[in-house]
Amino acid sequence: VVVGSSIAYVLTIKNLAREIILIDINRDKANGEAMDIQHGIPYMGSSSVRAGTYSDCVNCDLIIITAGRNRRPTESRIDMIYDNISIMKDVVNQMKPYYSKGVILIVSNPVGILTFKCDEWMALDNGRIMGTGCILDTSRLIRKIADYTKMNTETIKCNIVGEHGDTQFPVWSRLAIAGVPMDEYCNDIGLEWSEKQRVDIYRNVKNMGTQIITAKGRTHFGIATCVCSLADAILNQRPTIASVTTPLKGEYGIKDVAISLPSIVGVNGVEHRLEEHLTDTERKLLHYSADSLKSVLSRLS
Repeated sequence: VVVGSSIAYVLTIKNLAREIILIDINRDKANGEAMDIQHGIPYMGSSSVRAGTYSDCVNCDLIIITAGRNRRPTESRIDMIYDNISIMKDVVNQMKPYYSKGVILIVSNPVGILTFKCDEWMALDNGRIMGTGCILDTSRLIRKIADYTKMNTETIKCNIVGEHGDTQFPVWSRLAIAGVPMDEYCNDIGLEWSEKQRVDIYRNVKNMGTQIITAKGRTHFGIATCVCSLADAILNQRPTIASVTTPLKGEYGIKDVAISLPSIVGVNGVEHRLEEHLTDTERKLLHYSADSLKSVLSRLS
């Protein structure tokens, strides 16, 4: 409920939704979170926030699923699969009778596996079910590159793609500062940019989640703000491009698995998955990431 309530709080202060409903197995907890958020909004927003039930999913424009246990410091996201897939199945079974429209956004981990199974169980149009994928990893990467280059994060374009887990990777070949390729930019200003910098930055990014969980028990503020950027695109018809997870339909020669790719996100969810010009090495890494998740899916069948 912490991730869900953090998302609800950011949605409220950003004034992105007319009505926000919290659903949790612990109804008292959901009601307390809703009241706590609601009490601040005369000064920060006009959303109605309340606890509800699955019947409230009727006519929702956006359904955000955060249900699942937290990742422990020594675990990978895949280690959570057997616990969280049963939780996700129960959520879908209770939600499905009341679903009438809207985008379903999966935040729970392992997000690639859960997004693929939710898509399978719900059988909706392509892109209506999506996962947050590597959007938070990408945000962390951009923050570290901004720190290194001493540039504003808004000028930096780069994505992490793949699993949202151990096999994800940055698409370094597409990294640009204000549209200028990173190699060219760094050469112009006399800043070193080599494999060493790339390895150091990404190692730091990859360990951030574990560092935060070790320090405070969970991550929730970062993903909450990332979710709200997607919610803005969906609810307010302000399309954006983000590295999010959906089941692929042949992009890069990959299908029957859900991985994270830069995608156009709008009112209908993922409206298009972008196929960038990857290097041969990046293509191999993407296929390796997809095959790793397919292997996990085969064990669940």
